[in-house]
Amino acid sequence: MSRLDLPATAREPYLALVQVAQTISEGPLDRILWQLVKLRASQLNGCVYCIDMHAHEARELGEDDDRLFQLTAWRESGLFTAAERAALDYTDTATRLGANGVTDAVWDEVTAHFEPAETGHLVMAVALINAFDRIGDPLRLTPARR
Repeated sequence: MSRLDLPATAREPYLALVQVAQTISEGPLDRILWQLVKLRASQLNGCVYCIDMHAHEARELGEDDDRLFQLTAWRESGLFTAAERAALDYTDTATRLGANGVTDAVWDEVTAHFEPAETGHLVMAVALINAFDRIGDPLRLTPARR
């Protein structure tokens, strides 16, 4: 059971985050790529609720199981396109935000593969999933049994 019912206790800010997610879903970022980015950030953050949700959402959109299985080792996998690899590299870097932050090399690779609007939506998507992971983990959200 969750530690707190956030939609009930912080309804307006929670709904604002949900609205941001809806806006991103209507934007130019590829839907499957968006799911991969969300799933990857959630793997790094250890949010089981989000991992479960985004893996299932990706499958519902037609994502291949092998790519989902190999997402944790995407750098070693040959199943991801150059654009997907750039987005995943950005996701890893922006999620972990070490001392050097997102380097110029990582940024340049993203902007080489995505138009400015796509890049902007990618930045927002990664920021948003990290926010949701930082809600799901502390509140101990658990996935529904399937």
